[in-house]
Amino acid sequence: MHLRGIEHVVRIPDWHLTTAEILYRLPDHPAVLQSFIWQKVDRAPTFPELHGFLEFWRKDIEGQLHSVRVASAALWRPAEFTFAEGMLNLH
Repeated sequence: MHLRGIEHVVRIPDWHLTTAEILYRLPDHPAVLQSFIWQKVDRAPTFPELHGFLEFWRKDIEGQLHSVRVASAALWRPAEFTFAEGMLNLH
């Protein structure tokens, strides 16, 4: 995809910075949890980039996934306001 190199310059609608904290078990010590932070521009609420990375993790990385916490600007941004086009005066 040609846009991968210019993500930081061009703002793509509905795509926001997404951060995921991934907890996983160490292969040699399964009782120990390790934390990994993943961050990329992704589309909420489906998060295709994050799902692709987690699928890669399941197939190619030995550390078993424990949990994933996701934070995205799309999930916590303030409500959007629309202004009235008229005015009604009451005494």
